[in-house]
Amino acid sequence: MGGAIGTRIVQTGNELHVFDLDKDKVAELTAKGAIASSTAAEAASNADYVIFSLNAAHIVRIAAFGKDGAADGAKKGTIFIDMSSIDPATTKELAQEAEAKGFSWVDAPLSGGAPKALIGELTLMAGGSEEAVNAAHNCLKDVAKNYTHMGPSGAGQTTKIINQVLCGLGFLAVAEATKLAQDAGVDAAKIPLALKGGRADSAILQEYMPRFANKDYRKTGRIDNMVKDLAFAQTLSNQTGTSMPMTALCMEIHKMLTAAGLGGEDQAAVMEFFSGPNEAVLPKQDL
Repeated sequence: MGGAIGTRIVQTGNELHVFDLDKDKVAELTAKGAIASSTAAEAASNADYVIFSLNAAHIVRIAAFGKDGAADGAKKGTIFIDMSSIDPATTKELAQEAEAKGFSWVDAPLSGGAPKALIGELTLMAGGSEEAVNAAHNCLKDVAKNYTHMGPSGAGQTTKIINQVLCGLGFLAVAEATKLAQDAGVDAAKIPLALKGGRADSAILQEYMPRFANKDYRKTGRIDNMVKDLAFAQTLSNQTGTSMPMTALCMEIHKMLTAAGLGGEDQAAVMEFFSGPNEAVLPKQDL
């Protein structure tokens, strides 16, 4: 995801300094015009904005405040923008630590994935002070089509959790409907066109039913990442006392798929849950 965000930032004429432990990822961006840095601190030096796009809260903390992290090199007043999907509680802690060190923190998780990042049409839900969120938009306007200030620190991550609940349930509903259509002898790939504009229409229906029908599992989002995000939803629901039976079932199905070895596959591979014993074979293709 960070590669797609970085690509878009460079392609829209911005100066971008990058750091990642994976040198291949750095090389991919420098080939497109980014400037490589030896540490996160070096990448953050003299920057107005520092963007994190990482896979877990503890990694975000290390990248921001660990040895040679961004905070070691950034000037006071720099805005730290976390586009990762992590839990709201940790986000609030990170925001407090940033403020204590003289920085601003904006949580700006995304929806739309790499394809939307590359064309500047991400949906971003931002948390933080109004001043910091508005300033961060100056940096994010080239990657985001929809940018909404949801409230104080952590509100962006809470909104992303809700987004993931809706997406997780939506993927399973569309996959299940695809299987029913196939078993009933209807061309599932034509259903999105037939339902376009109706109440059942959605971005997931339009994009994923044809993929489900053709077992097109090109990677845009991983099943095990959905497990992570639904776990955040369950933690939040325990804190709020909210009953979420459908989310619990959705979580168990994603955990089953992960246990079956499909955690690293694209979200479209949830179709395998609905495949019969003679069908549940991951297609041989370049994933």
